[in-house]
Amino acid sequence: MANIAIPRKLPAYRVPGWRQVREQARRYPLVPLAIILLVLVIPAIFANVIAPHSPTVGSLSNRLQPPIGSGAEVIDGIVFSEGGTWAHPLGTDKQGRDILSRIIYGARVSLTVASISIIIAGIIGTTLGLIAGYFGGNIDHLIMRLVDIALSIPGILLALVLAVALGPSFQTVIIVIVVVFWSRYARLVRGETLAIKSQDFINRARVAGASNFRIITRHVFPNVVNTIIVLATLEVGQVILLEASLSFLGAGLPKPTPAWGLMVADGRELIVGSWWVAFFPGIAILLAVLSMNLMGDWLRDKLDPKLRNV
Repeated sequence: MANIAIPRKLPAYRVPGWRQVREQARRYPLVPLAIILLVLVIPAIFANVIAPHSPTVGSLSNRLQPPIGSGAEVIDGIVFSEGGTWAHPLGTDKQGRDILSRIIYGARVSLTVASISIIIAGIIGTTLGLIAGYFGGNIDHLIMRLVDIALSIPGILLALVLAVALGPSFQTVIIVIVVVFWSRYARLVRGETLAIKSQDFINRARVAGASNFRIITRHVFPNVVNTIIVLATLEVGQVILLEASLSFLGAGLPKPTPAWGLMVADGRELIVGSWWVAFFPGIAILLAVLSMNLMGDWLRDKLDPKLRNV
């Protein structure tokens, strides 16, 4: 009998899972960095050059212009919007202010708030975490009870109480974010310090006569810097979201500051006829938070020694 060639069975196609997607993302580490620069950092730094109009000055004759490409919407013979123009590519709000310019300046506001508040919260939380983890005893119990109290209260509730008590302002937002986020740094750094202070090189430093201050600053702190950087990067997105939430509720930055949360709040009453007023600031918040979370995830994979070989 002649040999009959049996066709080989083709391998089944497999849909790539989350691990495969993560592995592919690790090969292109510049992608999250590029997203960060394009979405948040570049508009924040060069807002004066990029923004085509003033973020606070508008014209009532240009109020509620739709974005470019939007056709006129006619309902029951009433024209709700006309086609947009390139002078205002994302449209205007109810006071005739350019939405694109306000979004660009809003990136500067969000980045400034996030940077200042995270630095202050990181310094306070890291200092208390190092003290609690290294010295232990009653100091550790006192600091950790304060951390437990801070973590037990919902962040948005605590933020609203403080914002209402102090009044809406830039300084109030900074204080609120610091009060909400310092405990996370303290708890994480305290746990890292407990593991580091039992290492042999810490014991050798004590035998060599190094002071506690020198051991903490020269030996313990450098070993928790990577963890602090990762946590700070992950917190940027949450800070932007918290600031936008406070501004949306009227307890954050005062008007007419070009804050994304204020822009969404201004457009919620116009969502049916003028959807673009709230839609584009909401997209800006989404992209900023997503890009910072991706950046933090990539830094965690690169800087965390426990995940380097995973």
